[in-house]
Amino acid sequence: MKIKPSLPWPLRIAGPASVCAIIAFLLLPVLVVTLASFNDKALLSFPPEHWSLRWFERVLTYSDFQAGFRSSLIVTAWSSVIALLIGTGVAITAKRLAFKGRDTLQGILMLPMVVPQFTIGLGLLILVAESRMERGYGVLVLCHVILVLPFVLRSVYVSMENLDERLEHAAASLGAPPRKVLMTVVVPLLAPGLFGGWLFAAILSFNEFTASLFITTEATQTLPVTMYNYVREFADPTLAALSVVYIVVTASLLAFANYFLSLGKILNIEESR
Repeated sequence: MKIKPSLPWPLRIAGPASVCAIIAFLLLPVLVVTLASFNDKALLSFPPEHWSLRWFERVLTYSDFQAGFRSSLIVTAWSSVIALLIGTGVAITAKRLAFKGRDTLQGILMLPMVVPQFTIGLGLLILVAESRMERGYGVLVLCHVILVLPFVLRSVYVSMENLDERLEHAAASLGAPPRKVLMTVVVPLLAPGLFGGWLFAAILSFNEFTASLFITTEATQTLPVTMYNYVREFADPTLAALSVVYIVVTASLLAFANYFLSLGKILNIEESR
């Protein structure tokens, strides 16, 4: 039996040390923002001399943030559901049916993952201006659906790849009509992928800023756009506090989804067993 020579100890610790250094570098801004959000002064300073929760209170009571939060909820609810319905239909159709232009259709729908978001927002703005449409919630929802649809497609399509078609054939052989097979067999088995796709769509839609900046109005400003307008006028730690809330909520949702749904399998990062 041939014994592999062991690496010298500097090389053995170089890999883990490099990973830890990269993680620390990425988390350092989060740590700075978090500590700055507890500053009791109106000017940003680090580290804080005295601790206070006054900026978190301002986040919850500032009227513009409340209006932006409501607009973000409206847009997120509509765009995530519409993207889920369209993405599920396209993923099932592309998986089960062979038709001309299938790959082209999938490629077009996946383009928002590589096309810059400001290009999509600017394009929609030009389209709305040329067609003299009103820049209401409809245009904003359309923009968000375009942006989040690839992530729904990815999630649902991977779940379709892991779906055992023999279960559908068994249900059909027992006399279940296609609609019942879909609702009692396919949809329950795809539930983790559907929820994962919807969750990613909701998170991305709620946090979308670049494209939204071009097409929102004063009445439809989402929370990220409101934050941008706020930082142009004020320099207090309010946005640091709001950023901490964003980080905690988003990380909690992703941790919840990963624990119960195993996002690695949904996104095809790890093999299904």
